[in-house]
Amino acid sequence: MDLVDEYIEALLGYDRLAPQIRAHRVMQPCVAEFADKEHGLSANLGTFLKREGIERLYSHQIESLEAVRAGIDIVVATPTASGKSMTYNLPVIENLASSKSSTAIYLFPLKALAQDQMKIIDRISSAFGPLSGIRSAIYDGDTTDSERRRIRNNPPDILITNPEMIHLAIAPYHHLWEPFLKNLKYVVIDEIHTYRGVFGSNMAWVMRRIRRICRYYGSDPVFIMISATIGNPENLASELVARGVKGIRKSGAPQGKKHFVMINALEEGSSVTISLLKSAMARNLRTIVYCQSRKMTELIALWASRNSGEFRERISSYRAGFLPEERRDIEKKMSSGELLAVVSTSALELGIDIGGLDICILVGYPGTVMSTWQRAGRVGRRNRSSAVILIGGEDALDQYIMSSPDSFFDMPPEQAVINPLNSVIMKRHLECAASELPIDLIETGKTEFFSGDKIAQAILELESEGKLLRSAGGETLLSARKYPQRSLNLRGIGSSFKIMNQATSEVIGDIDGHRVFSDTHPGAIYLHRGEHYEVTELDFKKAIVMVSETGPHLFTRSRNIKDTRIVSAEKSSFAGSAAVFLGRVEVTEQVTSYEKRLVKGQKLIAINQLDLPSRSFETEGFWIEIPEKLKEKLVSEEMHFMGAIHALEHAMIGLLPMLVMADRNDFGGISIPFHPQTGKACVFVYDGFPGGMGLSRSAFDRICELLEKVEILISKCRCETGCPACVHSPKCGSGNRPIDKLAALFLSKLILAGCPEQKAVSESAGLLERYSSDHAAFTVIGGTDTKSGSRRYMKGQRYGVLDLETQKSAQEVGGWDKAHLMRISCGVLYDSADSEFHVYYDDQIHSLIEHLKNLDLVIGFNIIRFDFHVLRGYSDFDFWSLPTLDILDVVRQKLGYRLSLDHLAGVTLGEEKSASGLLALKWWKEGKIDLIQSYCQKDVEITERIFRFGLKEKYLLFKNKAGNLVRVQVDFGE
Repeated sequence: MDLVDEYIEALLGYDRLAPQIRAHRVMQPCVAEFADKEHGLSANLGTFLKREGIERLYSHQIESLEAVRAGIDIVVATPTASGKSMTYNLPVIENLASSKSSTAIYLFPLKALAQDQMKIIDRISSAFGPLSGIRSAIYDGDTTDSERRRIRNNPPDILITNPEMIHLAIAPYHHLWEPFLKNLKYVVIDEIHTYRGVFGSNMAWVMRRIRRICRYYGSDPVFIMISATIGNPENLASELVARGVKGIRKSGAPQGKKHFVMINALEEGSSVTISLLKSAMARNLRTIVYCQSRKMTELIALWASRNSGEFRERISSYRAGFLPEERRDIEKKMSSGELLAVVSTSALELGIDIGGLDICILVGYPGTVMSTWQRAGRVGRRNRSSAVILIGGEDALDQYIMSSPDSFFDMPPEQAVINPLNSVIMKRHLECAASELPIDLIETGKTEFFSGDKIAQAILELESEGKLLRSAGGETLLSARKYPQRSLNLRGIGSSFKIMNQATSEVIGDIDGHRVFSDTHPGAIYLHRGEHYEVTELDFKKAIVMVSETGPHLFTRSRNIKDTRIVSAEKSSFAGSAAVFLGRVEVTEQVTSYEKRLVKGQKLIAINQLDLPSRSFETEGFWIEIPEKLKEKLVSEEMHFMGAIHALEHAMIGLLPMLVMADRNDFGGISIPFHPQTGKACVFVYDGFPGGMGLSRSAFDRICELLEKVEILISKCRCETGCPACVHSPKCGSGNRPIDKLAALFLSKLILAGCPEQKAVSESAGLLERYSSDHAAFTVIGGTDTKSGSRRYMKGQRYGVLDLETQKSAQEVGGWDKAHLMRISCGVLYDSADSEFHVYYDDQIHSLIEHLKNLDLVIGFNIIRFDFHVLRGYSDFDFWSLPTLDILDVVRQKLGYRLSLDHLAGVTLGEEKSASGLLALKWWKEGKIDLIQSYCQKDVEITERIFRFGLKEKYLLFKNKAGNLVRVQVDFGE
């Protein structure tokens, strides 16, 4: 009997586990389907194929080869281990070998995949001999500076890299890559199913930017994309590269026999996993264990190694956050057989070569059908028998699968969702694009890169914000920053924080800024390679998390509070008797405390308070308005209404990954018994990313289906009041309180039962009318503090322009914070009422102050941060209460940095200042007050002329760091 069959037979006959087995399916082997035509490859490639033991190509490999030869963009979406690497290597290398001027880029989301591909290319290249072989090189974050220069100066035929390097090192410095990009013939993008959500939306813009640069140099590469089996490969690929793509889905590769077993272990999941792992290793079956979190990955690996006797040193954890050299070492040991088992997060879901595996244990449902089969495909390669064991955990989605296993096996793969028009992401990439090549205003709206109303609006907003600057002639837009790419993280929505061991100052990992508050707040327990660390310090300015080693008996869980404001409603529909809306919401979150729990039994031992800043962001979501009659019905039945909607929110979020390719952590939610904007109880579910990723939008049309699944899940759960298998959430900010499972079930039934009369009336009235932009629900209470920034000029106002010179320097009085001690040598105030320049000396400053009080608007250059502080030495009057327009402040807010009056005057007016502040100080000491007055009056004249120029033209001119003459938009008033 085959060892895998023996293993499964023993598992099915194991008395302790047999009652927990929910399903056992056997996928029978299938034979290969070869192409019925000759591929016509060169003799050298034929030699390579024979050397690899490949006599014939599979049907999908030939279909790909012919499409690429014809210059057609393709996406190959066939199962794991179906020989997808040949679908791009064969046509690319065939062309590069015959046309030595052509080049190609291979893009991989992980560095380990790039290392694997380099080995394959080298094997193929060796078939051509030393003189005509294909040169390749890896260009990634691990490449040394000297090696990078060598690659740029002498580019290879195939550049193996990743999205970050295109974004950070190639697109911004494209002039250094001109020969390579001019001849770019192919772009290969592997594992495109990983480019979804934030990462995928960023990737779509990186591809638009590199295509735009290629077009600038006269090239237009063919795109070859590779994907796992997903529901919409053609759509995803087309959105990534912004043009139509041919899909190749039918695989001709053979498959070995595969067992699939489902075990509903619930609270015993960890012990069952360790037992199954030990049994597999005892039979020398090479095993991979997938966990749902970094923490569980570390714990399983730790517990398994402690209980594995002779196999203790042959088990390792593997996850994101490990340093590159750690990951490469684990991959090497797994591939060589030195390691017999690896416990991993999704980091090893992709096609990294770690050798042939036999058993795949999934600790918890991976969240999507696609991910499940992708992980399952890591075992049983080369027609070998294999087994996949799914261990259901205390999670709503897991329990739905366990209670309805047929629904999983019959379920089609999900659709991957990206949103390139996410306003946050789009604007940041437009800024990058403008820094790489100026955006021609004629180009906007007329190319696939900048077409559409949303992009046009984003460009206008960026110019208004000072992030895009119009050229002096007004024909093009340039980025205000030289390298905006450096502040854009493709894989997250915040900057990355380094995690540092306090005792050794060693960097042991990293964490995305979006998760830093919840996962690495002060006091949090952080796990890394089996070691427990406690967070001792969170430094926001340096983006560093300091940790120190601690004992293994505790773990932590953060708690938070949330608030949601409806910004706009776009769509409406009904889920039974409840109105449902899709729109924009503003979410404010704050981590307020954290729980300390014992690892054993998860007993709560303490709740500690935190003082962390809140985080607000606008995103996309849907919300269900609970009719008042349903609320009254629950109350009359003596059910906990808040507990009902809270439980309903958790169950919906838990099951959403069945409808959309996402993780439950990609969503947020909040239940409110009375929302002030709607006047009703509401359950909100939203994308957990600024701008929104399109996830809630994809789920909106399937709300009834979602509620039906919620009803099935809750009704089949055997708990009494609620548990993680139905309505508890591991991420709940209030510790899953209050929760009422039975009330949520009752409410879902009431909603789905519907009320036709009410529905008809509501539809005829028009739901969205209640969410019009002028509705009271969208009134923002509060206003702008007049002291916080500059005011605008209103037509007909009496304004004055002020400048002061001082008797002492900042150094003489002990620093700029002591400006009130500097004393005034001369002050000049231009008054628009009489068009005169009024001069004031040290003994006349009180008259100057009274003059200022009579003006409708006071104008100056750095007046808020300097002149008013100097005047404070003469009076207790609150100068910041004066209606003030500070030109320096307006420009600084637009650009993010200061420009001198001399620079603005020289570029905008073609006029220079007559002297400087240092010279005026010298004149004071020499008693040359007449020269000071003349200089001060000249500055006032220049400031007033700059004000009038900006008032009329709505911009000022300056030279940016690149030496370009550009405009900065200003709004001084009417």
